[in-house]
Amino acid sequence: MNKKQPPKNPQWFNLNGIFLGLLMLLLINSLLYPNFAKPVVKDSDYGTFVSEINQGKVSKVNFKDGYIYYAIPQKDGKEVTYKTTEVDDPALVGRLLKAKSTSKSGRIVISKELPEKNSPIVDFFIWWILPGLIFYWIWRVGAQKMMKGSAGGFLQLGKSGAKVYAESDVKTRFADVAGQDEAKATLKELVDFLHNPQKYTALGARLPKGALLVGPPGTGKTLIARAVAGEAHVPFFSISGSEFVQMFVGMGAAKVRDLFRQAAQKAPCIIFIDEIDAIGQSRDRAIGNDEREQTLNQLLTEMDGFDATKGVVILAATNRPESLDKALLRPGRFDRRVIMELPDLEGRKAIFRVHLKDVKHGDIDLDVVGRATAGSSGADIANIVNEAALRAVRLGKAEVETEDIEESVETVIAGEQKKGAVISQEEKRIISYHEIGHAMVAAIQSHSAPIQKITIVPRTSGALGYTMQVDAGERHLMSKEEMLNRIATLTGGRAAEEVMCHTCTTGASNDIEKATQLARAMITTYGMSDRFGMVQLEEQRNKYLDGRSTLTCSGETAKAIDDEVCAIVKQAHAKAVSIITAHQNEMNAAADILLKKETITGDEFMKVISKASN
Repeated sequence: MNKKQPPKNPQWFNLNGIFLGLLMLLLINSLLYPNFAKPVVKDSDYGTFVSEINQGKVSKVNFKDGYIYYAIPQKDGKEVTYKTTEVDDPALVGRLLKAKSTSKSGRIVISKELPEKNSPIVDFFIWWILPGLIFYWIWRVGAQKMMKGSAGGFLQLGKSGAKVYAESDVKTRFADVAGQDEAKATLKELVDFLHNPQKYTALGARLPKGALLVGPPGTGKTLIARAVAGEAHVPFFSISGSEFVQMFVGMGAAKVRDLFRQAAQKAPCIIFIDEIDAIGQSRDRAIGNDEREQTLNQLLTEMDGFDATKGVVILAATNRPESLDKALLRPGRFDRRVIMELPDLEGRKAIFRVHLKDVKHGDIDLDVVGRATAGSSGADIANIVNEAALRAVRLGKAEVETEDIEESVETVIAGEQKKGAVISQEEKRIISYHEIGHAMVAAIQSHSAPIQKITIVPRTSGALGYTMQVDAGERHLMSKEEMLNRIATLTGGRAAEEVMCHTCTTGASNDIEKATQLARAMITTYGMSDRFGMVQLEEQRNKYLDGRSTLTCSGETAKAIDDEVCAIVKQAHAKAVSIITAHQNEMNAAADILLKKETITGDEFMKVISKASN
């Protein structure tokens, strides 16, 4: 049986009907008044006015506010009123009295009110309807903009706005997260608790209320949170910390309450708060009881108030753990801290396998590309694979090859090749010696990473060439000797310019920056200074972001640090100069080959210098 449908509201009682009625009213008014929105009075000049009087065309004249208004009858019986500026003309009165007119009396009628008003309907619209429409539009648009992201607008200010994914909507699994085996092992216990809570409650164990995912950007914090929900087959609430920050006091706290209320209704479930540092910053930095602090207090209250046995797990992600409030990190709130570091060699190879599944590829040497991407995050590797696929398409290949990935690594690091760049032969010669200088110092020294590639092809990043070194395996530690050798390698480019080209150029600016940073870190961070020993002289902030450090010492100590940094770099540069001076024949041979080919491999370089030294 069909249910009786409720009658629809008449159109004239909703907003659309009102707007339509107003438009029809304006249309009718424009048809009834041809001079719609225009004054009845037309402008004229004084000479034309006098001419019209002399011709007997003027029927009425009125003087008002420094203007002269006069009417001229038309053939259709209507009158048209004109306006001109009043002029000091003593003869005007006499002229008006003597002039003939088309009026019934045959004389010009003076001081009679002339029509000057608009249509009454137009006046009503301009003074009443139009302001109301403008006010309503401002209110409507303003309310929508203020409530953007509040899932409902003005009447739903306190709604969380979290994205809710049902069990069937979350397709991500732990198999999709590569290179984070330790993090997955930690979170698998949460999944097992959600599946088999009685196994833990029988022993009196309770489910951790929250887990904080900490690591650099791009390491897969959001991805692994979705994988936890996918493995547990529970609803997934996702929201960014910035969405709690509102311009109205109390709205952020209301959103937190609504989020936990929804989660309690759908328990067991997972709440994921991305970039929690947006609302969880230490209250020591706040001034007064502002909106951000109220939101944080409400979050702390909700985490304390809900029952962990219901299966509501809170996951949060941040790359600024040092900025979080201590109350947020205590046991009973975020019980676990899951560290998601940059992947190691095996992790990078696993990430390559995950992303290559969606790309048509040949036999990829994962060991080579894995070593070439040291220090890359999962997001970086995903970008590298995509760039490799784009390069393969650009070259008309049927599949992605190892060389495509190697080239995409260079593209991500140094930018695209600037094939159209015009560089003089002399500059190319200097650049060749510069890059060979780096390679030569690295090859002669012990404990240096092998040379992978040398090129003088300019890149969009500004690099006119570069020398790529790739470690044979994964490195976790670096000795003092290795760091000094690294600094010497960085100064090798400038040393080659001085010895082989008898000049020095601006091309060593990046080398100087890196060498100085490394020398300073030896003293202030790694305790490798004979003068200062194992004393912390620098505090690192934002470890997972820019890694910027600030000195924690006196001005006198800072000067001493600068002196020692200069001494280390000078000593390394002197060592590089001595190596280049002792191997000039090899330098000339390698630079000639590089100048001709523009790009050579590490094996080609070693063969050239080996042949030249014999």
